[in-house]
Amino acid sequence: MEEMERYCAEHPRSPAALRRPQLSVRGRTFIALLGVTIEDGIAGFGDNVGAALRAFDAQYQRVLRPSLDRP
Repeated sequence: MEEMERYCAEHPRSPAALRRPQLSVRGRTFIALLGVTIEDGIAGFGDNVGAALRAFDAQYQRVLRPSLDRP
């Protein structure tokens, strides 16, 4: 939790800081998840908390940013 707090303090306007995804660990992989399941939510994966939160931020932006290909 300290690593998440540090990340959010360093990136206060990031999706992770604003939405506060749940953190968990599976094996050696950290997971930042917003939602009930990985399949239905927004998730980021990494070798450490910071990497998982950066991946979460990137995925959050991809999911919510309108595609330029859409009419």
